[in-house]
Amino acid sequence: ATRGGGGGVLSVTGLTETVNEVSKLSNKIGMNCDYYMEEKVLPPSSLEGKVKETVHNAFWDHLKEQLSATPPDFSCALELLKEIKEILLSLLLPRQNRLRTEIEEALDTDLLKQEAEHGALKVLYLSKHVLNMMALLCAPVRDEAVQKLENITDPVWLLRGIFQVLGLMKMDMVNYTIQSLQPHLQEHSIQYERAKFQELLNKQPSLLNHTTKWLTQAAADLTMSPPTSPDTSDSSSLAGPSPNEATNNSEPLSPTMVLCQGFLNLLLWDPENEEFPETLLMDRTRLQELKSQLHQLTIMASVLLVASSFSGSVLFGSPQFVDKLKRITKSLLEDFHSRPEEAILTVSEQVSQEIHQSLKNMGLVALSSDNTASLMGQLQNIAKKENCVHSVIDQRIRLFLKCCLVLGVQRSLLDLPGGLTLIEAELAELGQKFVNLTHHNQQVFGPYYTEILETLISPAQALETKVESV
Repeated sequence: ATRGGGGGVLSVTGLTETVNEVSKLSNKIGMNCDYYMEEKVLPPSSLEGKVKETVHNAFWDHLKEQLSATPPDFSCALELLKEIKEILLSLLLPRQNRLRTEIEEALDTDLLKQEAEHGALKVLYLSKHVLNMMALLCAPVRDEAVQKLENITDPVWLLRGIFQVLGLMKMDMVNYTIQSLQPHLQEHSIQYERAKFQELLNKQPSLLNHTTKWLTQAAADLTMSPPTSPDTSDSSSLAGPSPNEATNNSEPLSPTMVLCQGFLNLLLWDPENEEFPETLLMDRTRLQELKSQLHQLTIMASVLLVASSFSGSVLFGSPQFVDKLKRITKSLLEDFHSRPEEAILTVSEQVSQEIHQSLKNMGLVALSSDNTASLMGQLQNIAKKENCVHSVIDQRIRLFLKCCLVLGVQRSLLDLPGGLTLIEAELAELGQKFVNLTHHNQQVFGPYYTEILETLISPAQALETKVESV
């Protein structure tokens, strides 16, 4: 498969289309070492789910009628046993020759047809034999599901259960294969994306203009902002420059730090700005999702911080209470982008009510009407970016993400800035996603970044000769 095709100059906006067609899956796997596939589960209430359930029930009812007929009709059963045989064989590893022979013999198609013609096909016996082979082939996580099937005596329900578990086993094999090939898929993704991007660059030499502008801005931000150490968690040390703190920085620029700053700037990107770096167009949607997740965590942490100042250490010493406030806040913030004022008002009401009721349940002094009004007022102001709590938490989360790029997620979690400890698990997830995305992107486009940064950073300033992995 090829991307681009045809003659003429390819537009920048067409880059995503030409890259995504072939490398979308390998790109996802390359960025995520824990990538796994799941079988699509349709909501029972959806039209598609209802249609699927109706068709399946009709099929199994038809099978039951065939087996209950006099004489029995084994046509559907034979097709099912043939499909079971194919699935079992597909689950075998190359070295499992003995099991392959056993499956071939037990489910020999010609023999089963002869038995069916003579009315002697033992569907229940064969199904039980299939269960024994499934027990040998399945992953330990499926042992319980296979064991439950052993208690079923109705051949139709047993076959139905067998197909359900076999579907899970097939997905297990797919994920096992993905994990086994992950290093090769990752390398393939890196080489493929870079090669195809080079093809586009050869046709359109200006394809790196926005990327150059993006890195130039990142270098300027670092030059203007005071130096920050990844090891410090001082809330005054920001991931980006503050207008009030802008000052000439005599520290030499590092290509890696410039690139880190560039990645962090993407989480502040104005959606109206169409000059998005060409090397990150494939990741734009994922970056937007990370930006939304960051905003949600900023509000959640701010809500918890304000709420704790009104409820004291007794309530917030309970992990169950904190988790409940998290669930309430997260659920109510789902509509924040479409209805921000209504969403934050509902959050303030629900959180205030939960604190008030929990204090009463524990026999503690409940919130007075004045305190309740003050709490709700402070919670409602959190949504405003100029709010001091919102601003500090936002800065600290961005500082954490910067530390993740430089030091790694686990080390960054050891010294979280104040106000973030209650969302540690959520921060770890956000940080790992951000690191995975930037690391993969840097592996693909590192040579281009190195070339651009060499023009931005003078040899006397540069601490490194090439872009290293962050």
